[in-house]
Amino acid sequence: MIILRNIDFRRGSKLLLQGANATIQPGQRLALIGANGCGKSSLFSLLLGELGADAGDIEGMNTLRLSHMAQEIHATSLPAGEYIWRGDALLGRLHDEVAALEAAGEFDKTASVHTQLEEIDGYSAERRAQRLLQGLGFAEDAAGRSVSEFSGGWRIRLNLARALMTPSDILLLDEPTNHLDLDATLWLQQWLQQYGGTLLMISHDRDFIDATCERILHIEQKQLFTYKGNYSDFERLRAERLANQQANYDKQQRRIAEIDDFVRRFRYKATKAKQAQSRLKELERMQSLAPAHADSPFDFSFPAPPRSSDPLLRLDEAMLGYGGVTVLSGVDIQLRPGSRYGLLGRNGAGKSTLLKSLIGELPLLGGTRIVGEHVSIGYFDQQQLEALDMQASPVLHLQRLSPDAREQDILNFLGGFNFRGDAATAAVAPFSGGEKARLALAMVVWQKPNLLILDEPTNHLDLEMRHAMEVALQAYEGALVLVSHDRHMLRNTAEELLLVHDGQVEEYTEDLEGYERWILSSYRQTEKRDAGTTDTSRKEKRQQAATLREKLKPLQKQLNKTEADMSKVSLAMHDVRTQLENNDLYTEDHRQALADLLKREGELKVRAEELDEIWLDQQQVLEELSQ
Repeated sequence: MIILRNIDFRRGSKLLLQGANATIQPGQRLALIGANGCGKSSLFSLLLGELGADAGDIEGMNTLRLSHMAQEIHATSLPAGEYIWRGDALLGRLHDEVAALEAAGEFDKTASVHTQLEEIDGYSAERRAQRLLQGLGFAEDAAGRSVSEFSGGWRIRLNLARALMTPSDILLLDEPTNHLDLDATLWLQQWLQQYGGTLLMISHDRDFIDATCERILHIEQKQLFTYKGNYSDFERLRAERLANQQANYDKQQRRIAEIDDFVRRFRYKATKAKQAQSRLKELERMQSLAPAHADSPFDFSFPAPPRSSDPLLRLDEAMLGYGGVTVLSGVDIQLRPGSRYGLLGRNGAGKSTLLKSLIGELPLLGGTRIVGEHVSIGYFDQQQLEALDMQASPVLHLQRLSPDAREQDILNFLGGFNFRGDAATAAVAPFSGGEKARLALAMVVWQKPNLLILDEPTNHLDLEMRHAMEVALQAYEGALVLVSHDRHMLRNTAEELLLVHDGQVEEYTEDLEGYERWILSSYRQTEKRDAGTTDTSRKEKRQQAATLREKLKPLQKQLNKTEADMSKVSLAMHDVRTQLENNDLYTEDHRQALADLLKREGELKVRAEELDEIWLDQQQVLEELSQ
């Protein structure tokens, strides 16, 4: 049993917890929730012993084996599979003992170590690590690849796999689905359902919480409140509690009126939309639960686009891919005002390829892309966060989009995304991932798009912001294409599902529950097949790997050429800057030579930036196709 008694905790000048109390029983599965910045990750740090409370005590942690998911990973040359199984510290120590004894020729002393390895099931470690990798969406050859070869998001997945590999009595997971696609999220959900220890998890994915947790630990008003049941139960219980409080009455009634309006609008479309009936039930449920979100700091909507086309965008018999390599073929999609598509498909199936082809970032390899005269595309993916100007404020970001807009109008708009006061006018640099995601989404909404293409928009967003986004999308009048591992978001905003699978894009006729059953069934079949792996299947895997290498050769060749060009530009830049260090240049007699060198330096800078962007795109393509 873990007991938190009268905990006071500050980070800097901010008081996060004051006199907080909670009790966690062995084997419980709890979701730790609360607004961004309320102290969820800090509470994890307290439990891990990385930080100390200002007052109060935490009892019961000293005797427990603890595993947690690190948010950062240091570059290492260890193979990914070994990095994962070394999460079991005892296994790693015994493995090293055997290696040292054998290297010293003391084979008689290895018997006892082998016995200990057998007792902890150490001989199956590599196979278990491989299953974790496959479940989390890695390619079949990933176990042998160096950790340093993987990009940031994939390294976070490796940290998750390592945490799952570590024997533990309590497992701490901080937003484990943030870097996962839907298929990997479903696999992790299944794994956690079978976990025998105590689970404490920070998550903003309500369907994932509902499927894995039996209690909610909510940080609110610097206190810890425990609710029995999953997130849906918490939402209902909290709604009942807040319904008895009068402080938020006016805002609550306004929210209920908005939701009533959504129900009326969607009821008229029920005969046209495949999933309208389930969405109407959800909206009716939202009406009864509106008080649970009455104190939400978010309140925004998508303005009606000024003009539109019908269709907005079409792909006809399109072939999509990179550098001559076809990923998807025969793609036919017509996006009209009111179209609402959710994309399903395994990691690497081509969902990102399809989205980038739709927005025109990726040229078609064949077929046609027809764009309506008045189409205005709003596109969001995680790279939008990296494109933010860290030294600019949220207000300045919007002013750059609309120089003629009144500052007060911008401030009012940003208030709906909870950027108020200094948060609206301060630099973005210290913002959290959730705050940056909110700003990037605000920039999309501000531009009044009539076609929204969203690639995992809920990453880093807390539950209240996700709820506000659902409400806004339900009232959105334009077309929507959505990729998300958040099933609640998909279920309540998409009316039609498309499956990206085996190089094709086709209508998926079942619902999300059917897709979940299909994916989980395929995982079980894979595990059975892996358990009986033969030499023949290993040979097939080697052949598949060889085929993939051949497929990637032209892309790798392009990447090598880009790197060679980058090297040439770098050498040329070094030569120019060496010449510019000559003081004789800065005289009247050499004015023209100086001007020529400065011009050449500027041209090289531009070329270097172009090559950097090309290299990043090519590297991303290689990673996507090789996972």
